[in-house]
Amino acid sequence: MSSPRGFIVLMGSGELTATMVEVHKELLARLPEPAPAVFLDTPAGFQLNTNQLSRKAVAYFDSHVQHPMSIASFASADAASSYEAQQALQTLRQAAFILIGPGSPTYAIRQWRQTLIPDIFTERIQNGGCLVAASAAALTVGRFTLPVYEIYKVGEKPYWFDGINILGRFGIDLVVIPHWNNAEGGTHDTRFCYMGEPRFRLLESQLPEDVAVLGLDEHTACIIELEKGQVRIEGLGSVTLRRRGVEKIFEKGDYFGLDVLRGLDVEGQWQPQIPIAGVAAPDAGDVEGSFWETVRTLESVFGEGLAKHDSKKTVNALLELDRSIWQAHQELESEEFISQAREILREQIVFLGVRLASAPRSTADCLAPLVEELLDLRKYFRDKKQWVDADAIRECLEKVGITIEDTKEVSRWRLKT
Repeated sequence: MSSPRGFIVLMGSGELTATMVEVHKELLARLPEPAPAVFLDTPAGFQLNTNQLSRKAVAYFDSHVQHPMSIASFASADAASSYEAQQALQTLRQAAFILIGPGSPTYAIRQWRQTLIPDIFTERIQNGGCLVAASAAALTVGRFTLPVYEIYKVGEKPYWFDGINILGRFGIDLVVIPHWNNAEGGTHDTRFCYMGEPRFRLLESQLPEDVAVLGLDEHTACIIELEKGQVRIEGLGSVTLRRRGVEKIFEKGDYFGLDVLRGLDVEGQWQPQIPIAGVAAPDAGDVEGSFWETVRTLESVFGEGLAKHDSKKTVNALLELDRSIWQAHQELESEEFISQAREILREQIVFLGVRLASAPRSTADCLAPLVEELLDLRKYFRDKKQWVDADAIRECLEKVGITIEDTKEVSRWRLKT
């Protein structure tokens, strides 16, 4: 077999967000024209919104990447007619750029195993095409696959599922783990593709010694250029390669030889594995003007306004955060970032409500405890016939706009209009 000329691109998430627009554009620009682009819907084929997800991919490429995209629909091996199956296969055979995204990795593998689809992936890459496997699809291309739904949602014990091993066909013996730095759990650990550290350590111990782990942060792409024999990292996060108890971490813009992924880099600087720092919200602060940076700034402004009782600053921060969220949604910003920003907005509204609930409803309500105490003291002086002291309290209250009205039974007060 001749030397492969194509690309394998692995994305931790964000394949249809603003983060990856330039990555898609660059990859398409490096392919021979007309570079037909195809979206394969299998991983989400069991979902009722499969067609909607496919249309979203087509619209994203049309409006943001500015490149036409067609759909290779193969939602189910059992449900597809012979004609529909052959039509999907033919669409893939003619593609120069194949994108596969979210859904269930184990479901996708079960559908593809009965077909020529893995062979078509290999042939397209071999002949200069580009396979982009993101999120759930990234899990499928290694030697083993992480059954995310089965473990995280159903509660099965941690285990590995055989992958289609597209990487293995090019001499790369890995398991790929997207959502490496996931923080959606908030109060519980959802790193390592929702597994959390204890379960993922157990999973790692089940792997053969010759299989490494490639962890992809969200909104991060690992671009494998087979013809050049090199790997490049793009996006917001980093990529972690773990092999036999040691790891390497590669940041955005890093280049390194393909031999590193193949386990032939014996002279590289490997470090002992260490747990990722505690669960935290995504940090995109290195990207100037990023959405997440805007959210954090507005969160700080809101807090300052609330602390200083500055209603204008407080309300403006809420309105600006709401506007920023809608703008980010229109610009296809990360769904994870948008979801967390909405939670921050909801928390701020709750804080404002708590502050309003605890605040006096009027100036009179605010002054009432103090004035009532002074009137009790004045009554004490009047009962003792200490008229000078009693009148001094009355005059003091009059100076600040509080009128006292005495009756035989009680003394009443009111604010001057």
